[in-house]
Amino acid sequence: MPQIYKIYINEIVLILTHTIPSDIEDYQEVKSSDFRFSEFYEHAKQMNRPKIFVIRSREFKSLFRNMKRSMQLIKAAGGLVKNEEEKYLFIFRNGKWDLPKGKIEEGEKTRLAAIREVEEECGIRIQKSGKKICNTYHIYEFNNERVLKKTSWYKMKTENQNELIPQLEEGITDVRWLGPGDLMMVKQNTYPLVRDLISPIG
Repeated sequence: MPQIYKIYINEIVLILTHTIPSDIEDYQEVKSSDFRFSEFYEHAKQMNRPKIFVIRSREFKSLFRNMKRSMQLIKAAGGLVKNEEEKYLFIFRNGKWDLPKGKIEEGEKTRLAAIREVEEECGIRIQKSGKKICNTYHIYEFNNERVLKKTSWYKMKTENQNELIPQLEEGITDVRWLGPGDLMMVKQNTYPLVRDLISPIG
């Protein structure tokens, strides 16, 4: 698969790439010469339906670096956790289904941060941390400044963790193990970023 950067802004996905992957459909291509990030961001904020925009350029890495310099960078980590019943761990926060994740503390290793956040948010113990899945990039505003959140995602496994405890102080009101047959419920009420992460499992 060609190397790409996927950047999420609410319901919008902006893809920077050299070669458009074959599995991406129904997208609008934007010329790199016409692209102005600030203008694009303001436009994307107003859109309330999912849409994919693609910038295809040999200089896509440089374009991404320039975008990143214009924002505050926050690093986070999380997990796609599977149990012995082949079910996956989801949290319900701010009215939507999500995957457990959180900010990396100063000096903390990324993988260890991912495990810590999953354990804290769901009240479980992770027994095995597997391969890194990917990095995702999400742009939002905080104190009237644009923030780019880079989240590193890892596969994780655990067994006999049936008592789930949502971390209420983080706004999590429910934690559940869900099988592939339950994922439509999640996809209908989640973020594009999460839909992309769980697409390989159902």
